[in-house]
This record gives sequence, structure tokens and C-alpha cells, in this order.
Amino acid sequence: MSTLTRRTLLAASAATLILPMPAFAEGTVEIEMLNKHPEDKKRRMVFYPLIQVVQPGTTVKFVASSKGHNSASMDGMIPEGVEPWKGKINQEVEVTFDKPGFYGYKCTPHVNLGMVGLIIVEGEGKMDNYEAAKAVKHRSKAAKIWDEIWAQVEADGLAA
Repeated sequence: MSTLTRRTLLAASAATLILPMPAFAEGTVEIEMLNKHPEDKKRRMVFYPLIQVVQPGTTVKFVASSKGHNSASMDGMIPEGVEPWKGKINQEVEVTFDKPGFYGYKCTPHVNLGMVGLIIVEGEGKMDNYEAAKAVKHRSKAAKIWDEIWAQVEADGLAA
């Protein structure tokens, strides 16, 4: 019989939020902005998938699958020298990720409800903003979701 630990539960719950997505050298990847998680109906106000790993040159299309959402980069959570983005409510936005690193983003009206996500762009220099992005303080449910995201990044070996 195995013993469940807080770490095991955290890793298991985070794993249910993330679908492994293929990394593309170039092309377009979609992230949905949703009122309800497609697999866990208890999760509301989500980006799906929660974590997306891509190669430089990939365009991410934030799809307005549910109304009332946008995608906007988060202060302190994008690599240095990268232009921030802020999509309009109810509209799709496309962002091309050329610089390796960690990109935290949010839905502006629902960030305090935990509607946040992470894009990891592979390549040389990927780790340059990792510690800075991880150190950004969050409030409300967003803080809990970021704890889950960073735990999953570590568990999957994406911070290497």
C-alpha cells in the first residue's frame, strides 16, 4: 500500500490539468480560453492547455472558445527585450514566440480566479528568465495555480 503525500497529490492534480502537446519547429499552436476545463468540470476560467512548450518561431493562437476572456502577458514573466501583448476581450490573438524563455500570461478579468498559463520556448537562453518569472508574486487563486504550474514544470524536467 502506498502513502499519498502532499507532493504526490499536487503533482497528480497538476498532471490532470496539462495535456502533453507536441513542440513545433514553426507553425501555429492553439490555446483555448474557456469558462470550464474540458476534462475537469470543477475547474473554471482556464487556458487549455495550461502549459505549452514550443520551439522558437511558433505562433500561439489564443482562441476565444468562451466569451469574456483575453490573453495578456504578465509583468515580470516574459524574457527581457520581448514586447508584451494584450489581446482584446472576446477576440483571438496570435503571438509569435521567437526568443527562448518562460512566458507567463493571464486573462485580465479573471486572473484572480486563477486564469493564467505558461508558454515555454525551447532553445539556448531558455533559463535566462526562469528564476525571475518564478519569483513574481501573485494573489488569490492565481497564486495556487502558479504553484501547480511551477511544480509541473519541475516534475516534467522543463526547467533544464
